[in-house]
Amino acid sequence: MAAKASHFNMELFFQALGDNTRLRLLNLMGDQEICVCYFVEILGQSQPKISRHLAYLRRAGIVEARREGKWMHYRIVMPSNIGAAQVFHQTLAWLKEDKAMQSDRAKLTKACCSPATFVALQGAPLPIPNESLVSLEGK
Repeated sequence: MAAKASHFNMELFFQALGDNTRLRLLNLMGDQEICVCYFVEILGQSQPKISRHLAYLRRAGIVEARREGKWMHYRIVMPSNIGAAQVFHQTLAWLKEDKAMQSDRAKLTKACCSPATFVALQGAPLPIPNESLVSLEGK
């Protein structure tokens, strides 16, 4: 495990947190795994642009992806570096308190509760809890 931590790129980590779109994506993921189609719908940006931002977050080691059929699901993972994990935890807590970020979360809740009203979300899988983060919250 020590070898993994030594490969952590601190500069890339902070650059990943230095973009509003990427912060909005992290906020929407929160403690759940979400299909990319929700990001496109909620943020009103193109799928290629959202995918580029998600790839950046993956390279920074704070997001993982999982494919299920035609759907790509994304979830937050804690950085391998302890200091970065502390910063990241505080950043996620701050995002929950920000009014603009709360507005995005409200849009996500609305989209999840009534996906039929969003043409792009018809047939999309609902977000599911990210168990690895849920267990961290309880500690």
